[in-house]
Amino acid sequence: MNFRVIFGRSKAQTSRRDLEAGVSLLEMMVVLGIMALVVGLVAPRAMDYFGRAKSQTAEIQMQQIKSALRLLYIDIGRYPTESEGLLMLVEAPPALPDWQGPYVDDAAGLRDPWGRLYILRSPGTNGPFDLVTLGRDGQPGGTREDADISL
Repeated sequence: MNFRVIFGRSKAQTSRRDLEAGVSLLEMMVVLGIMALVVGLVAPRAMDYFGRAKSQTAEIQMQQIKSALRLLYIDIGRYPTESEGLLMLVEAPPALPDWQGPYVDDAAGLRDPWGRLYILRSPGTNGPFDLVTLGRDGQPGGTREDADISL
């Protein structure tokens, strides 16, 4: 019994196109080259967007912490000192009966997108307090994603 007859075609019915069906190595290399080119062009821009998103997230979180600090001020009549820190928004310090917190859900809300606690400077340079994050590198100064953000 002929193998080709079993599967529905005789040798005479097999066309040239059936014999050349499939993908050549050259065609695969061209497709992979195009994919590498696209990834090479898109990846840096995507990483830049990701870095800006973290900086924008930090600014939004800092606005929320600033609002929580204002609520704390309304309740106890003062802002936390640097030694008391931002944890005062989560845990009641001893001997403060007017504390009505917690003012943020948990201590994780006091960390910047890079995993470090926000810095509270009290008194601040332009007001009663400053909130600061040192950016991705954790060092003062920097540019782009490494830049300091303060409110």
